[in-house]
Amino acid sequence: MKKMPVAAGKSSFDLIDRDMLFSQLQLTPGTVFLDLACGGGRYSLEASKRITGTGEVHAVDLWEDGVDILNETVREHHVTNIHTVIADITKPLPLTEGFYDVCLLATVLHDLTIDERDITLREVFRLLKPGGCLAVVEFKKIANGPGPPVMARLSDQEVKQQIMPHGFAFIGYSDLGESVYLCSFKKEG
Repeated sequence: MKKMPVAAGKSSFDLIDRDMLFSQLQLTPGTVFLDLACGGGRYSLEASKRITGTGEVHAVDLWEDGVDILNETVREHHVTNIHTVIADITKPLPLTEGFYDVCLLATVLHDLTIDERDITLREVFRLLKPGGCLAVVEFKKIANGPGPPVMARLSDQEVKQQIMPHGFAFIGYSDLGESVYLCSFKKEG
């Protein structure tokens, strides 16, 4: 087994209101969706069902075993619109600039250092189309429930403070469940 990132193998997917999340993302046939730090790809698989036709999902993770799990599921279920990439999201990514409609960071930011967040958010800005959506799912800053220790969690205000200086306008907040929330942003310019 390769070296695992901090939360490799864990997913917030079972904690979210999926219909709420994906309705907020407004995925339609033809959407090009980017799932950064996708892990085993549960968000990617759900997105792929919602963007049929010419839509694509690009799932990126450093954890090779997680990407292998996703690739196996894609093969087993004959999914044709998911493309995987093994890469570190805290480094420049081998992806096309200005190509993506929506980028998802699901329970990722709290695991990154401030410098890594800055690098990742600059890269997200580069990759999104003008007006593209950045969706950030994070654990509520509460002491109980699943997720990291409360001191590692980010409030929605902290998420906004870190993302908006990178060229994003805040769209809104959605409660996705007892433990998680969504903050949505639009790429300006």
